[in-house]
Amino acid sequence: MNKNLLLIESGAALAASGLVHRVMKPNAAGPLPTVIMIHGHQGNEEVMWVFAQTLPPGWLVAAPRAVVPVAEKSFTWQSRRADEWPCLNQLDDAVTAVTHFIGALPDLYQADLNQIYLMGFSQGAAIAFATAIQNPGWIKGIASLVGFMPLQVDKAIEQAALKDMPVFMAAGSQDDRIPLTIAQESAAAVRAMGAYLEYREYATGHKLNADGLRKLKSWWAERSS
Repeated sequence: MNKNLLLIESGAALAASGLVHRVMKPNAAGPLPTVIMIHGHQGNEEVMWVFAQTLPPGWLVAAPRAVVPVAEKSFTWQSRRADEWPCLNQLDDAVTAVTHFIGALPDLYQADLNQIYLMGFSQGAAIAFATAIQNPGWIKGIASLVGFMPLQVDKAIEQAALKDMPVFMAAGSQDDRIPLTIAQESAAAVRAMGAYLEYREYATGHKLNADGLRKLKSWWAERSS
C-alpha cells in the first residue's frame, strides 16, 4: 500500500475533521489542489480508491466515511428505500458533515480551499451536488459517477447555483440502480444550474467501464492544465 495513504479513525485528525477517512498526501508543499471522493450507499472510505488513478499527480486526495452505519464496513449518507429519491433538504446532515470535513483539511493536510473538487459515486454524487449547491462559489468542479441530482432543486436552478462550474457526469445505459432516465433528468438539472457539463453514457451497469475511466482521467487532466 502507498505509504502516503493513511487511515484516520482516531486521534486529533478525526476530532478536527469529524469523519473517519483515508487520505493520500503528496510529497509536495501546500496549499494543495484537493479532491474529496464521496462513496455511495453501503460503501465506505475504501471503495473509491480505484478512481484515484484518474487524478492528477501531486493533488491531495481524501475519502471520508459516511455518517449512517448500515452493516459492518457499510455506511450511507442518507437512509433510503430502493425506489426513493431524496430531496435536497433531506441531505442537510450529510452536507454539514462533508462541509465541516473539507473545512478542516487546510490545517490537517495543507489543502487549498480555493481548489476543492468533489468526485462522488452514486449517492455520493448527490451529496457532491448538494454540497456545491449549499456552498455557492466554493466547489471548483464535480465528477459524478453513475450518480444523480437530488430532487426539489428549483431554487438552485433559479439561482444558477452551479454557474460556470465544470461537471463531468458518467451514466450507465444498463444501470439497474440509477435508471438512465434519472441520470438524464439529473444532467438537465445540472445544465439548468449553469454548469459547464460534459455528460457521457456508457454501455454498462452501475459502474464505470474502461472507456469511462479513460474519459474521467482526461477530464481531470483538463482541471490541472
